[in-house]
Amino acid sequence: MSLDLALFTGINILLAWSVYLILLTGTLSFANGAFMALGAYVSGVLTAKFGIGYMPAMAMAAAASAVIGVLTGYPALRTRGIYLILVTLAITFFVQTAIENTKFVGGVQGMGGMMGTSFEIVYGSVIVVGALIWLLSRSPLQRVLDAVREDEHVAGAIGINVVYVRLALFGIGAALAAYAGGLYAHHMFFVAPDHFTIIVSVFIVLYVIMGGVNNMWGSVVGAVILTVLPEAIRFIGEWRQGVFGLLIVILLLFRRDGILPFRSVTARSGRKADA
Repeated sequence: MSLDLALFTGINILLAWSVYLILLTGTLSFANGAFMALGAYVSGVLTAKFGIGYMPAMAMAAAASAVIGVLTGYPALRTRGIYLILVTLAITFFVQTAIENTKFVGGVQGMGGMMGTSFEIVYGSVIVVGALIWLLSRSPLQRVLDAVREDEHVAGAIGINVVYVRLALFGIGAALAAYAGGLYAHHMFFVAPDHFTIIVSVFIVLYVIMGGVNNMWGSVVGAVILTVLPEAIRFIGEWRQGVFGLLIVILLLFRRDGILPFRSVTARSGRKADA
């Protein structure tokens, strides 16, 4: 595996976990491509135009995206089902359009001048984030998230603030997607609006669905497969995209719950639970 492919794989694992965290509350978001774009551009502007250090810029971009995520998530999370999907899709379209029409960040021409991402930073981030999510899965808070996901009315009846929990995870997921976007921008040295289309948001969700929505390791497996597989079948030339799509369809047909459908052991469970 080349260094570039390894870095993109690590970044995609972080993006997959950003969706996984939101899904822990039963919310499906297609807005993480937008938050990835915000992280890429905010951190890029801070480093390339204002000379702020790489890591402080990344932290500021993640924090800004978390705030925007909460502000946009509050009205979005009042909807359900297909309406929630449409709202999150609209967020992605809005962010892309706003970037295209902002000359300060290059508009449709894009923006360059960023640098700083390394293998150690990407996989150090993967290890830290993975450890935190694993600790979450072992904590009593996992039970709270399970309750919100399975039945919000019952969760509210036993004293859980469902809106607060969903907004908190939505904001955290937005921050993680923005951080991954910052890593992407500073590895590529250049970003443009067409790097963050709705297809990107769909693929981030697909990482989780393919790997298993109820298993943090499923997100890893899905991200690795969907990042490495297109390169592995590059030798078939112009048939690559068609074969790639066919393989995804076949896998989802035979593994409807994902490759790893079972969650890790939680704080009060002595066995693996079928979520």
